Amino acid sequence: MALMTPFLPNADKYGPLDSRNVAVDELPWKPTPTPGIDMKVLVKDDDTGLLTALFRWQPGSTLALHEHVEIEQSYVLEGEFEDDDGVYKAGNFAWRPKGHRHVARSPKGALVLCFFLKPNKFLGGELDGQELK
Repeated sequence: MALMTPFLPNADKYGPLDSRNVAVDELPWKPTPTPGIDMKVLVKDDDTGLLTALFRWQPGSTLALHEHVEIEQSYVLEGEFEDDDGVYKAGNFAWRPKGHRHVARSPKGALVLCFFLKPNKFLGGELDGQELK
């Protein structure tokens, strides 16, 4: 099974059914392929594509046109981001069904907790064909 939290201290000490206590503040920010958007991976499964992560959007950052291959869920912790469907402010929860396509922007910056069952599929520009992992 590839279910894991990268950079989890003492990961080898956990048994297969033990809870994982993740000190999120101690996890490193990892750059994504999109300039201005970094992430902290909380849990991922390379076999299935499952990913739960914090995304930190710098003011003015834009995530290129992409398709959600499975349901995507986002909870905005700080700031706000937007797309053609609306503005998602701190405290808002948004989810998108399989097949939803959009460009997302954060004019003011944001911190967003996201849950994916499969990676996004990017549809144009520099990220065409790439997956956000």
